[in-house]
Amino acid sequence: MSAADAAVPAAVADPTAFIIANTLLLPVPLVPEIVLHVADEAVPLWSKTEDEINEIGLPPPFWAFAWAGGQALARYVLDNPANVAGKVVIDLASGSGVVAIAAMKAGAARVIAFDIDGFARTAIALNARVNNVAIEVCGDDLLAGVAAPAAEAILAGDIFYERDTAARAFSFLSAKAAQGATVLIGDPGRSFLPKERLRKIAEYQVPVSRDLEDVDIKNTAVWVLASRRRSRSTLSCRPRESGDP
Repeated sequence: MSAADAAVPAAVADPTAFIIANTLLLPVPLVPEIVLHVADEAVPLWSKTEDEINEIGLPPPFWAFAWAGGQALARYVLDNPANVAGKVVIDLASGSGVVAIAAMKAGAARVIAFDIDGFARTAIALNARVNNVAIEVCGDDLLAGVAAPAAEAILAGDIFYERDTAARAFSFLSAKAAQGATVLIGDPGRSFLPKERLRKIAEYQVPVSRDLEDVDIKNTAVWVLASRRRSRSTLSCRPRESGDP
């Protein structure tokens, strides 16, 4: 998504009512302890959004789905809370807010969910409320050079889907890792993920919508981006058990 998509168009009188009317409140498949306002299908909601504001060419409703990378990262954070517990956390390109919600449930001191899509920011606030957590929501474009608040952990789910966005995201995340932040990435093998510069720390079989991914189960990994100054031992991770994904 580009900075041009930043705000909910003024023609939508009540984006909260629009989201509630066009989504269902359902548990996240890999993270059933979290519920989200999600759409049944992408294209009908996309068309309804354009009809609502009488505008063509809007970005897809990324906020209305629990994408594989976000599900995996949320699962990892909940199962390994030491990575965020007591910390200030940024959730980059938050979408539905599933990762931000997981971070708060895992004991983060403060979570700031960033997304330049105004509908996403409304959805994040709604989803935080129904999950009984407090999340700060911000529309600043951190990939465009806007200064980010100080944070000890940066979480990014499914952001490497497009070349330019991926390059800018990796530059931002690398800079934060060099400053000492824990940087965790959830990704189902998107083309622009720089795997050679990351370390895989977990893997999951994530139920997804065939309408989005053309499959029912998406093999998805969680990766860490560690600066050279940080040792492998700084990452908190529970030992794998028999039957783990």
